[in-house]
Amino acid sequence: MKNNKILVKDLGILSYANSWEHQKTIFDNIISQKIKNRTLKKKIKTENYLLIVEHKPIYTLGKSGDIANLLLDNKQLKLKNIDFKKINRGGDITFHGLGQIVGYPILDLDNFFTDIGQYLRTLEEVIISTISFFGLKGYRINGETGVWVKDKSNSPKKICAFGIKASRWVTMHGFALNVHTDLKYFDYIVPCGISDKGVTSIEETLNKKITTKIVKAKIYENFARLFDAELFHIN
Repeated sequence: MKNNKILVKDLGILSYANSWEHQKTIFDNIISQKIKNRTLKKKIKTENYLLIVEHKPIYTLGKSGDIANLLLDNKQLKLKNIDFKKINRGGDITFHGLGQIVGYPILDLDNFFTDIGQYLRTLEEVIISTISFFGLKGYRINGETGVWVKDKSNSPKKICAFGIKASRWVTMHGFALNVHTDLKYFDYIVPCGISDKGVTSIEETLNKKITTKIVKAKIYENFARLFDAELFHIN
């Protein structure tokens, strides 16, 4: 009894702490329903969500990350008005801020496909297809999760970072796509623990203004297509 409907909620600009609580509540509710379904004769379909948000400046460090990749101390973080939080996703350190589209798919993969590798590759393909609309060629690098583009000197730069958690085939956390992000914030960390490659945004790569609104529209379109899902926008 699969449910391919995904409820999309744009949270606007929201602190990481508030969006984390929102995300965790949905995640816990889906898992709770899956556990209840084991004993129900008539199973209740589990819901799927895609939360979209922009965060105020914050560095987040994944459970396997190295704190040495944060190049600022607590005093410097306060002076620059940047928050910091250790979280339970995979991956190392990354930055979230304004002009960056953060997507939190909270999906029951039993509704789609039960393969974490396929899930990550599909998420990456959503972003690759999205930025191709703007004439950018995104690609993967073996062994390094993310979507990359080449700069003018043909060097790889990460345009979208990924970090997920899954339990009982329910996902949380997700992707962070730089649209017109202030890239100076990446100078204070070793992004994703990768020291030999830089970070960019759609706007920097194209050298022209791009709004998050049009990028979100393409993300929704590609998410629906690649997950073979119906998207429903809710308040």
